[in-house]
Amino acid sequence: MSRNIQAIRGMNDILPDQTPCWHYLEQVWREILPAWGYREIRLPVLEKTELFKRSIGEVTDIVEKEMYTFTDRNGDSLTLRPEGTAGCVRAGIEHGLLYNQIQRLWYQGPMFRHERPQKGRYRQFHQLGVEAFGMTGPDIDAELILMSAAILEQIGLADTTVLQINSLGSAESRAGYRDLLVSYFSDHREQLDEDSRRRLHSNPMRILDSKNQQMRKLVEQAPLLSDHLDSESREHFQRLLAYLDNAGVGYQVNPRLVRGLDYYSKTVFEWVTDQLGAQGTVCAGGRFDSLVSQLGGKSAPAAGFAIGMERLVALLMDSGLERICASGPQVYLVVVGEAAERQGMLIAGQLRKALPRLRLQLNCGGGSFRSQLKRADRSGAELALILGENELAQSHIIVKPLRGGGEQLTLGREQISGYLKTKFL
Repeated sequence: MSRNIQAIRGMNDILPDQTPCWHYLEQVWREILPAWGYREIRLPVLEKTELFKRSIGEVTDIVEKEMYTFTDRNGDSLTLRPEGTAGCVRAGIEHGLLYNQIQRLWYQGPMFRHERPQKGRYRQFHQLGVEAFGMTGPDIDAELILMSAAILEQIGLADTTVLQINSLGSAESRAGYRDLLVSYFSDHREQLDEDSRRRLHSNPMRILDSKNQQMRKLVEQAPLLSDHLDSESREHFQRLLAYLDNAGVGYQVNPRLVRGLDYYSKTVFEWVTDQLGAQGTVCAGGRFDSLVSQLGGKSAPAAGFAIGMERLVALLMDSGLERICASGPQVYLVVVGEAAERQGMLIAGQLRKALPRLRLQLNCGGGSFRSQLKRADRSGAELALILGENELAQSHIIVKPLRGGGEQLTLGREQISGYLKTKFL
């Protein structure tokens, strides 16, 4: 007997009891983002490999170890997108959306990284991405942070997440800081792990992002970038903090926060939680003012953030908040007998037309009255509507509560729509 084919490790199925939470999250930002002036853009999952090497940086874990890259039949090197910003910038350049313009854009969809699967980290994962182009001041940084805070508050996770924020300064100030890091870590080379030694001269700031606990003390004692910021970046950062203070948004300044992508400059931020173990970042972003010109476009300032959907779903499920995502039937229509089955289909259609937001499930597949009531109960519906030969003859429908007690009612068919509207809508 042949062995069953299973899903690729780290590429998980999203089952029906989970999809309501996904729908709920998607609905939240489909309401919030347009209200803040952001428009949706839809991007391909496949891009030329060069796009990510030039944007993310060749000396990063993502490019070196994690990308799904292959050569297609034309001999081109293609990559399943490991993140969304590079593709959004590529599309903006290609379609003339960025130069000398202000754009507020968002997108969502799957990303791909060959990482070790664990809770909150998968090889196929999904992100909401939000990008703003054409604005240089800290006000847009503040808007993005406030908007991400609004999303977390709307879904009930504001109390379980903390905002961490830092400034990476300009390219010039980072160059001077880079020399300090190289000197510092070179003096302690014997304490560096293999990855850090490899990055010592190519990308020393990434050493600050090391998760190796044996290097924790060494990293904590490294020079601080905040002590070496240029005056413009320092002023930008202080103005941003003033915006957040004025808006009443709490934050922690984390001088070790550098982010894992090379294109960031000035503001970087993360919303983190202690509810997901090691994978505690649920939202992350910052400024990437040089990325547009880096990818061949005319220079345009930019900032944005991304939210990991799997991690938000995990938080919702762990917190018991999945109740707000319910999408099972509210009403189950039991039909007993062939004539009731035919009439029941018409009644269900009439109710759906009159009450388009009502979640009504019609029994299909026959079954006895008792077996249909069991199906109604298993469906999670609050009410069963019962239509049999007697009810059909008298133009009545029985309303039977399935949750929380209550008396059984007998209503005329013309009364059902109004009753259900009052109860559920």
